[in-house]
This record gives sequence, structure tokens and C-alpha cells, in this order.
Amino acid sequence: MSRKVTPPQLDELPVKGYDPRVVENLISFIRPYKWRFFIALILMIISSVAVVSGPYFVKYALDEGLGKGSITTLGRAVLFYLLAAFVQWLSIYIRVNIMARAGQSIIFDLRSRLFKHLQNLSLNFFSHYSVGRVITRIINDVAVLREFITWAIIAVVRDFVTLFGIILAMFSMNAKLSLLTLSVLPLMAFATILFRRKARDKYREVRAAISWVNSVLAENINGIRVVQAFARENVNYSFFKDHVNQYNLDTNISAARIASVFFPAIDFLGILAMALVIWLGGSAAQIEQITPGILVAFVLYIDRFFNPIRDLSRRYDSFQSTMAGGERILGLLDAHQEVTDAENAQVLPPIKGEVVFRNVNYHYPGDERHVLKDIHLHVQPGESLALVGKTGAGKSTLVKLLSRFYDPTAGVISIDGCDLREIRQESLRSQMGVVLQDPFLFSGTVLENIRFGRLTASDQEVMEAAKAVGAHDFILRLRDGYESSVEEGGVLLSVGQRQLISFTRALLADPKILILDEATSSVDTQTELVIQAALERLMEGRTSFIIAHRLSTVINADRIVVLDEGKIIEEGTHDQLMALGGHYYQLYETGFTESWQEEQKRFLFQ
Repeated sequence: MSRKVTPPQLDELPVKGYDPRVVENLISFIRPYKWRFFIALILMIISSVAVVSGPYFVKYALDEGLGKGSITTLGRAVLFYLLAAFVQWLSIYIRVNIMARAGQSIIFDLRSRLFKHLQNLSLNFFSHYSVGRVITRIINDVAVLREFITWAIIAVVRDFVTLFGIILAMFSMNAKLSLLTLSVLPLMAFATILFRRKARDKYREVRAAISWVNSVLAENINGIRVVQAFARENVNYSFFKDHVNQYNLDTNISAARIASVFFPAIDFLGILAMALVIWLGGSAAQIEQITPGILVAFVLYIDRFFNPIRDLSRRYDSFQSTMAGGERILGLLDAHQEVTDAENAQVLPPIKGEVVFRNVNYHYPGDERHVLKDIHLHVQPGESLALVGKTGAGKSTLVKLLSRFYDPTAGVISIDGCDLREIRQESLRSQMGVVLQDPFLFSGTVLENIRFGRLTASDQEVMEAAKAVGAHDFILRLRDGYESSVEEGGVLLSVGQRQLISFTRALLADPKILILDEATSSVDTQTELVIQAALERLMEGRTSFIIAHRLSTVINADRIVVLDEGKIIEEGTHDQLMALGGHYYQLYETGFTESWQEEQKRFLFQ
């Protein structure tokens, strides 16, 4: 069965050649560095004046120096010409350094703002947004903005100033030749309008294509174990080459094809204007209506006149990419932060761990089907509560609401009498510990990953926590012990080892509320027996919410809550629920018992 080809997702925003909102936001990022831009603008004007003055000194040398036989005047003209060239070089050198610093500083601010914004977005955003698309916006689209901000903005002003100065100089020498030179401008304007219409949509497709490439790359790299386990290398390679990368190639070639028609057309019109001036100006020079110096100066001015026009045409290319990239970045910055702190949100003081759910309902955005319905729970400080039920019953959603990754669509969740919506998220989560089914480790050492839960912990405290959950011995067997690198995601460790480190991290954080979301499902039976006592110590004195399918993790809980289709249908201790003979009894008979007996057999015969 061949893989379904999903076309790249274009931005949801309307197509605009010029988006004032993008420009306004760019200006807001530029504003802190306005003085650097102002200095660069002054230097740009100086360099433009030097550019415009060069042909005039050539005319002066030919007409006043060679024409009148004055070696002194000729030498003076050459000196001024060289001085203008030096001023041009020096002003450009300083301006480039200033703009490089300003541009990099602006991009630094923008990427920092994007990163901070991403850290605060809800989990729902990341469940609908691929990693590749996010990376494309932060890396590729920001790079496009850097190019525009650093070079294009000042360059556009420079081009217009240079054009104005050249036109002024040409008209001061000969109005007829000047009008002849400008006669090709309507054709250039028509070509630019035509190019704009064709290029606008194409550059958006180019951005979408590279986003698709990044998404597929990120997906395949993250899932490389599954790819190799099912021998999908050739299939995935073919899909990437024939569809994803081919689409990117075709889109870029199509955009290049448009540019390959437009830019040579501008060059041809410039050559046409120069040919007309040389032909008619040369004829006028023969009958002494103009001097040879004026003719040569006009030829030089025409060459310099069309340079900024060609540059402006290329800047339009950059401008189109900037508008497309800017739209995408603003779309990311505008992504709604579903869970936010209230203006008067208070810092949650040290808690005891009393948790209350009152008439809590929840459905995911865009889906009216309730995942949780009329949840009423009262958990005492230090109580361990096990959540059981079939897949999709709402167990994980319930603890996500407790962590305030989402807010309930109805009802109230409180800790020690404080409504979660009235307290700061950071002060809440700093007093909670979460151990997930698939623990994530960051690039760095084992020590750094454990200390992630409490940055101020000493090495001795880290080791004591590792000993408590049975991780100390295997850590010491690693190549560099606690200083061993785990690489991104902990790929150098087994699943069980990563889970043990996540337990250590949670214990070190010393949370008052502990959430174990299938925390032992990835641990083998022998490892689970080793950490079972550690888990009991970890949960001691802490309010614990346990999601598990293993009897050993659930049976000793103070209370068991059975969920089905988002509702609490049974509640009590293991013995009480077994005596009831209801839903939990059926789960126990069909699932827990078989799983536990099978694990015991494997353990006994290892």
C-alpha cells in the first residue's frame, strides 16, 4: 500500500503583495535600534552622493581638462574622482558593519520572542502543528526577515536617493538625453507589475514547500527506530524524493523561471536606453551640440541609473519573500494561548495537596464531544488515587486539567481551596511532579537531566534521589557515570533506564502532588519490582494520581476511580470494587490478572 501524499499546507492568511500589518510589526522590532538605522541612512546618503559625483568628475576631466589642454585641471578631476571612490568605500564599510549588528540584534529579539511564545502555548497547539512547520518558521522565515532588515531596507532608500541624484545630474547637463533615457521606464513599470502578480503566489508556494520538507525530515528522524524496524527506508526515501523533495524542486524552479524572464528584461531595457543615448548623443556630439564629456558622463550615468533599478527589482523579490515569511511568523505569534494567567492571578503558597473537582466538564477546541462529564472528586492531602478505565476513557485528560495544561469548559478545579484559574501556572506546576509513559530526556548528562526537576540540588542530593528509586547502580555502570551524555531524547539509554531517571527527577523536585501517567508501563517486571518500594516512598506524604494498567501499581492505592466515556462510574478501594462485581471487576479479570500473571512467569523463569 503506497503512502498517501499530503500536499503542503499553505498559510491560512490571505494573499497580499503588501501587508501593512507585517510592515508595522517589522518596524516595532526595528524601533529599539532606530539610531543605528539613522546613522546607516546618513552613511548611505553620503555613499549615494559619491556614486552620483563620479561621472560628473569624468565629464569635468574630459571637457575642462583634456578639451582645454589643462593638465592641472585634469589632475584635479582625477583626484576628486578617487576621493569620491574612497568616500564611497569608507561609508559602505561602516554602514555594512552597523547594519550587520543591528540586523542580527533584531533577529535575536525576534527568535527570543518566538521561543518564549512557543513555551507558553497550550498542548492543543502542538497536537495540531507539526514540529517541521514550527522549525521552518523560526529558522527559515526568520532568516528571510534578517536578509530584508539587514540589507534590503537601507538598500531601497539608497537606490531611490541614487536614482534621484542621477536624474538631477542628467537633467542639469542635457534635458533631451535625459528624457530619452527615461523613455523606457513605462516598459519597466509594466514588466514589474506583471512580475509581481506572477511571483506573489509562487513565493508563498516556495515557503510552503520547504516547510513540508522540514516536516517530513523531522518526522522521519524522530521515528527512525520504527522506520528501520519495519524496513521502511526505501519506501520513505522514495516518498521523500518523488513527492516531497520533488515538489520543493519544482516549486523553486517555477519561481526561478519567472525571475529568469523578468531580470534579463530589465537589463535589456537598460541596454536599449544606453544604445539610444549613444546613437543620438553621438550624432549630436559630431555637430557639436553637446561635448564629448557630456556624452561619456551620460553613458556612465545610464549604467549607474539602471543599477539601482535592477537592484530594486531584486529587492522586490526579497520583499515578496519577506511578506510571505512575515505572515507566517505573525501567524505563529498570533497563535492563541488557550491557558493564560489572570491579571490578578496569585502565587500559590506551599500546598498540602487537597484536590477538588467540582462538576468538571471538558471538550477539546473544535470538538463538541465531551471527554469528561460531570466529574466530582475530593482527594485528601497525601491520598493516592488510581485512575483506571479503557483507552479514551478520559484518564490522561483529567490529570492534564489538574496540571492546567487545559482549562475545564465547565466546573472548577481547586487545590487547597484555590481555584486553579486564579493562581499563576508556574507556582502551581513547581509544586507538582509528573512522570509520563514515554519520558523525555534533554541533550546533556544524566546529572543535568535529573537536576532538571530542581536546579539548585547538590550532587549528593541527586545521588540520594537516584538511590531511592534504584537508578544509582545502573548510572554508575555507564561510561562516565552521572556525567554520561544521554543525547537528545535519551537515545543512548534503554526505555527502562530513561524511566528510572524520570522517577529520580520527580523525586528530586519533591512535589506535593505527584502524577504517574502510565509511569511503569515501559519498565520490565524486574525493574518494576525494584522501584515498587521506591514508588511507595515517593508517594508517601504526597497526593498522588496514578494512571496504570498494571495491578501492582493500582491495587495498593488508597482509592480507585473507574472512568468510562468521560464519567466516573465506580469508586472505592480494590477490595470494595472487587466485591461490587462491576466494571472494575471485569477489568481486573480480563486485563490486570492476565498481565500480572504473565509478568510473574517471565520474572520467575528469567
